[in-house]
Amino acid sequence: MKRWIIFISVFILSLSLVISLFVIWKAGQPFSDEKDKAEQLVLSEKKLTDVTDSEIYSGTNTYVTVSGNDVEGNGKAVFIPITGKDVAIEEVILKDGISQKQAIEAVQNEFEVKEVLHTKLGWEQDNAVWEITFLNENDKLNYVYLSFETGKWWKRILNM
Repeated sequence: MKRWIIFISVFILSLSLVISLFVIWKAGQPFSDEKDKAEQLVLSEKKLTDVTDSEIYSGTNTYVTVSGNDVEGNGKAVFIPITGKDVAIEEVILKDGISQKQAIEAVQNEFEVKEVLHTKLGWEQDNAVWEITFLNENDKLNYVYLSFETGKWWKRILNM
């Protein structure tokens, strides 16, 4: 009897683990599919010759930001819209704005940052912006946005 109880307990635990992993995998699949489509689009339209990174940016509209190099060897970011009516594909040359490192340094100079959670390049209101998410010394979540071109503050959402 004791063996049956152990067997049933291990079986239920294993089944729960497998189902949880399957659900997590399926939940991330739409994002992965959108990234793959965006990467293929920028390569087929020759906006980039190679892709180094891609990520989802959700703001006013949702974009896939695809980074890589263009024909001339310049680092470039291309913003492929996923949502929004009449939203065009946008692009920026990375050397024409502030770098990710400079954006993080600007935030660290302005705020007491405990940990930077992520940094994304996105597109908002006809401008490229750096979205930096961090925890402050009180473990409060903060989102700040810096203009890619000028490095000036665009928006701050603090102490959530």
